[in-house]
Amino acid sequence: MAEVPLLKVSELVKEFPLAGGLLARPHARVRAVNGVSFAISRGETFALVGESGCGKTTLGRLILGLIKPSGGDIEFDGQNFQSLSANQMRRLRRRMQIIFQDPYSSLDPRMKVDTIVTEPLCAIKRLPKNQRRIVAAELLEKVGMQPVDLDKYPHEFSGGQRQRIGIARALCVQPELIVADEPVSALDVSIQAQIINLMQDLKHEFNLSYVFISHDLSVVEHVSDRIAVMYLGTIVELAPTEKFRVSPRHPYTAALLRAVPMPDPHCKTEPLPIAGDVPSPIDPPSGCAFHPRCPHAFDRCQAEQPPLIEATSQHFVACWLNEGRGLGIE
Repeated sequence: MAEVPLLKVSELVKEFPLAGGLLARPHARVRAVNGVSFAISRGETFALVGESGCGKTTLGRLILGLIKPSGGDIEFDGQNFQSLSANQMRRLRRRMQIIFQDPYSSLDPRMKVDTIVTEPLCAIKRLPKNQRRIVAAELLEKVGMQPVDLDKYPHEFSGGQRQRIGIARALCVQPELIVADEPVSALDVSIQAQIINLMQDLKHEFNLSYVFISHDLSVVEHVSDRIAVMYLGTIVELAPTEKFRVSPRHPYTAALLRAVPMPDPHCKTEPLPIAGDVPSPIDPPSGCAFHPRCPHAFDRCQAEQPPLIEATSQHFVACWLNEGRGLGIE
């Protein structure tokens, strides 16, 4: 019997209405997420990468139930979000948490660390204050901080320390899935490595699954088991990490990889040409959304949207160029 995935997303769609005019009536819609499907196993780190505005954060908030989808289904451990009552959904949310991008704005400056870390715990069960403090102290030690920090305020910490506090808060209710929304992008490079290594250690200790959202491919390749590349609300390529750099099968993926700086000054790569900017999600192009910028586009790309198909074993791609062959751009 096949194992039930921890998280399964099927044909997920999210549209946001744009209001305007005298009566502020909706006159257009932005399709932020457009028919996204994937599944995540227990203990897996699943990465979402792409340019700003491609729908990564919106998808993360949909997964957590923070916003409702316009279409499609989300299942967590076999439970469909649409079939759950408000109370059932509240209980399910205990098993999912989020680490925010900005450690400076995600912590309430008026709260002490003790209150910040245990706030999720207070929302789901009643514990005496002394017991909550014991839990908070243990969590701080797990993330590399000291119990004496419990009585301090966020402004007394550096960015890296604040993110550690955010991670401790996410662990407070013992979740199974954590959505990490660009958790290191606001930190110095030296601190990024510390936070990434911490998250890896916690993953193995608590058997966590991550949805790791980022635009930094060098970070993603280090932490993830599988990588999904998003463009204008859709997944254009999905593959295990070991296949991702070796054999990219979508022109957009290849261009992103070529844009990553190489640490070796003697190793030089020419970036692949991508013309223009990301199209507006209000009026997306017909056919393949990437075709106006793709150096390999042909007539079919303008007329038909390519489906996400399995080109090789566990390697999925949405590109008409790629039917049964590589791009020759490895």
